[in-house]
Amino acid sequence: MRVPSTIGYLCAAVALAIAASPSARASVLDDVKQRGVLNCATGDGVPGFSYLNPKTSKMEGLDVDLCRATAAAVLGNPDKVNFVIVTAKSRFNVVTTGQADVGYFSTTVYPVRESAIAIDFLPIYFYDAGGFMVKASSGVKTFKDLAGGTVCTTQGTGTEVTLANLFKSQNVPNIKVLTFDSDDKLFGALGSGRCNAMTTDKIALAGWRGSSPNPDDYIILKESTGKSPFAGFVVANDSKWRNLLRWTVFGLFQAEEWGITAANLDEMKKSPDPVIRKFLGAEGGFGTDFHVSNSFVADMIKAVGNYGEMYDRNLGPKTPYYIDRNGTPNASWVNGGLLYSPIWE
Repeated sequence: MRVPSTIGYLCAAVALAIAASPSARASVLDDVKQRGVLNCATGDGVPGFSYLNPKTSKMEGLDVDLCRATAAAVLGNPDKVNFVIVTAKSRFNVVTTGQADVGYFSTTVYPVRESAIAIDFLPIYFYDAGGFMVKASSGVKTFKDLAGGTVCTTQGTGTEVTLANLFKSQNVPNIKVLTFDSDDKLFGALGSGRCNAMTTDKIALAGWRGSSPNPDDYIILKESTGKSPFAGFVVANDSKWRNLLRWTVFGLFQAEEWGITAANLDEMKKSPDPVIRKFLGAEGGFGTDFHVSNSFVADMIKAVGNYGEMYDRNLGPKTPYYIDRNGTPNASWVNGGLLYSPIWE
């Protein structure tokens, strides 16, 4: 009689273990659908990317548009998004603890972030480099001129390690590094004279310079501190959620390549190319396999446009933060850049 009892206990234990395993847990995708709102981690102080515009009291930027595109893909409505404001230090914890479903916060891809933090990166959507910004009146022309001075950067980034390695390898002595928990404090420290230079991603420097009352008061040095490719991120080991969001980013790249815009979307749904019709969910689609509507790509394009439209709206020539894509990795691969989508067939 003891054998069946033992087997019963063993079966119960196995069942509990299976129920508690990550593979048995509901995907973030299921949580978002049930909740009816996407919680997207982003910032509010990086002009061009994630910025609470004080003039309009609205969130804007490339990262913000990616949050809105995700909400459109999953829930069919770009307005069904709750922006969870984070700092460089808190962004990963907010996603790994479930306070946010995805993070878009101009985040650089590093191996340690996937190996040591329980996150998975999504496709790279912007290629940047680290840099320095100084006051034009300082006379600083190169980072070596900062010897004996103070450099400010943000907490919770890889910049501190990069700076230490750079100054050591280039034999730049007596550099003091101060860290702050947000870019606005960083910029304030430079403006007040607490720092001789601020360092972060060059696009963030361009944003702060462009949004200042007198942009000519600041200079971004030509030197770079290293590569800085940006990607969104989700909690690790949730393939159902990660795979969908990977293809939402690819979809925005592919729409630009095919010339599908918010303005011509309805016309392109009637394209003679069956692959484009399927891509837009007009005839079949890919959504069923990803557990969303077959129109998920079309819903994103309708909401925010293709990647090129998003870029132009936030970083294009009509913005204070203009960064030319031509001849850079941020161009579509058909124009010599690195933004590339796998085949949609």
